[in-house]
Amino acid sequence: MAEKIAVLGAGSWGSVLANMLTENGHDVTLWSRNEEQVKQLNTEHTNPRYMKDFVYSTNLTATTDMKKAVKGASVVLIVIPTKGLREVAKQLNAILTELHQKPLIIHATKGLEQNTYKRPSEMLSEDISPENRQAIVVLSGPSHAEDVAIKDMTAVTAACEDLASAKKAQKLFSNSYFRVYTNDDVIGAEFGAALKNIIAIGAGAIQGLGYHDNARAALITRGLAEIRRLGVAFGANPMTFIGLSGVGDLVVTATSKNSRNWRAGYQLGQGKKLQNVIDNMGMVIEGVYTTKAAYELSRKRQVQMPITEALYRVLYEDEDIKTAISQLMDRDLTSENE
Repeated sequence: MAEKIAVLGAGSWGSVLANMLTENGHDVTLWSRNEEQVKQLNTEHTNPRYMKDFVYSTNLTATTDMKKAVKGASVVLIVIPTKGLREVAKQLNAILTELHQKPLIIHATKGLEQNTYKRPSEMLSEDISPENRQAIVVLSGPSHAEDVAIKDMTAVTAACEDLASAKKAQKLFSNSYFRVYTNDDVIGAEFGAALKNIIAIGAGAIQGLGYHDNARAALITRGLAEIRRLGVAFGANPMTFIGLSGVGDLVVTATSKNSRNWRAGYQLGQGKKLQNVIDNMGMVIEGVYTTKAAYELSRKRQVQMPITEALYRVLYEDEDIKTAISQLMDRDLTSENE
């Protein structure tokens, strides 16, 4: 059955998901603050800053008016970086109060909030009143927007403690090339989604420094161990980390040049300064912010995360990246299962 869906956030992932939902037969309105971007989407059906050369469905409508996008929507999909998530959530909450609507909330945000260390679903549950929403579902997994745009086969997870809501999201998104599985482990799905960006920066740095496949495989594998340790410390199911929102998302993000976190790490490995990398990218590098949050969380919970700690020193204490990576090999020898 066709649903009216509002998509908040018109970056690469938000706009491609909005396009796919439109092609799935739903009535979709895409919201962005940027008037020029909205004009291009509505008249030329393009989004050149984020998706060069991709042409969007003529049935997809964009607007700068969030109220217009949300009015009558049974589902709101939020695809906003963590840094701006609360602002958008509060604006949405006020609109839902005014409209007396209670939609299902789905989010595809990957990261942790600085200072509070909170996951996106925790932020949304605080800023969108229970009377203004149904459940909150997490959509996560190995899914580059560029691949989904060309209808490459993709599989992701819809996670929610209320499995009926996860199944609803599953039906909304699934089609011949985009397969959605359900899971009730929101904590694991969100930690996997956030922390893999840190490891992707490290994997890019490894290649930027000139190391090869062995080094990259070691970093990704030991990075997964760090992700699992921190997630389990917060109540996640360890099995989630060998699923799509865990190792799946990690592999695609840490091995692909489509990953902005990988590209950022690669440039750091080649000797560029962080601010120059950020300026050159022109888009949010979520892993930079997540590294700080995860580092502080690991210290607070006394969880060993040596790769995260090394990258924190590089990103926030200006340590030489080659030195930081090399020191990982000089640590005390331990069991693989520690």
